[in-house]
Amino acid sequence: MAARGSVAWLVGGFAVKPGGRLFSHSQSAAAPLTAEQLAEKIRAQKREKEKKPAREVPKDPVLRRVYEFVQLSQQLQRVHPNVLAKALKNGILYQNKEIVVINKPYGLPVHGGPGVKSCITDVLPILAKMLDGMKATPLHLCHRLDKETTGVMVLARDQDTAHRIQELFRTRQVEKKYWAICVGAPEPTDGVVDIPIIEKEVESHQPHFKMTLAPNYRISHEDGKTFKVRQHRDSQVALTRYRVLSSASSCSLLELQPVTGVKHQLRVHLAYGLGCPVLGDHKYSHWSKLAPQKLPGKALKRLGLEQVKVRCVPLHLHAYELTLPEGDEKEKKIHLVCRPPRFFSRSLKRLHLEFPEVEEK
Repeated sequence: MAARGSVAWLVGGFAVKPGGRLFSHSQSAAAPLTAEQLAEKIRAQKREKEKKPAREVPKDPVLRRVYEFVQLSQQLQRVHPNVLAKALKNGILYQNKEIVVINKPYGLPVHGGPGVKSCITDVLPILAKMLDGMKATPLHLCHRLDKETTGVMVLARDQDTAHRIQELFRTRQVEKKYWAICVGAPEPTDGVVDIPIIEKEVESHQPHFKMTLAPNYRISHEDGKTFKVRQHRDSQVALTRYRVLSSASSCSLLELQPVTGVKHQLRVHLAYGLGCPVLGDHKYSHWSKLAPQKLPGKALKRLGLEQVKVRCVPLHLHAYELTLPEGDEKEKKIHLVCRPPRFFSRSLKRLHLEFPEVEEK
């Protein structure tokens, strides 16, 4: 029978005697670590775990810009909330006693979630204090934009204003316009996409969910005639107006007006409805697989890229204009305009697409 004093349990890699102190189970171990030493050891292990081998910066100027953009997007997820709030403050487009309008940067999610370290929602209290003092109440979201979408985003100073503006969006009293650089050019060059959207699971070697079309009409394989089908109960009405602003290099610049606000509506209507996915939309450029977008040779040449580097191309979708009623007076309008980010403008120039003039009203 073992001696009473020899009984011990292994806890987190250390041996603990009943009623005794924490000690190393190694016979050659030194004296127990102090709390400060143990904390420093844990921090060192964490730094070593997070440390990754530095990637070589490409020498080619185009590839170097792509590399820098990817690094910037990753840094956005590690930036301190105060620094992020200050960046949003510096990019404010408009503000009055009811609303604050910001220029949403690329790669920054609106809401938190798995793997999200920084998001706009988390910094709203800090941004409010930077604008109105330490006693200010947090700002409120009025709508959302996708993580990869840039441009105009409206915040409310109080909950009542947020509800009122959310109702304006719901009742379609807010006019929204987007710019998108697309692969290919739609025919006709202007029109309306009126096809419901539904979320479905993609069955492949990498099962995942995507939004897709749920059309109300089908074409008969026998005689080629169109016939109406029953609308799926889970589908949502989705309507998008579009027009081509410029076309060149196997790509086009489109102005988009979403009448409805379904998740990923513009991306789905462009990719699956018009066959012209947004440049950098790696999610909706394919249906049955998760893979980088396939770009035509002319576009690759203009952008100075190889196909293997296309996975680093960002989504070129920008919310550039928004018009909403001012207060309770529907006759008066607030017209908000936001110029596209630098990477968007550079892509326009490289693809020889004409840059539309933004008129501030």
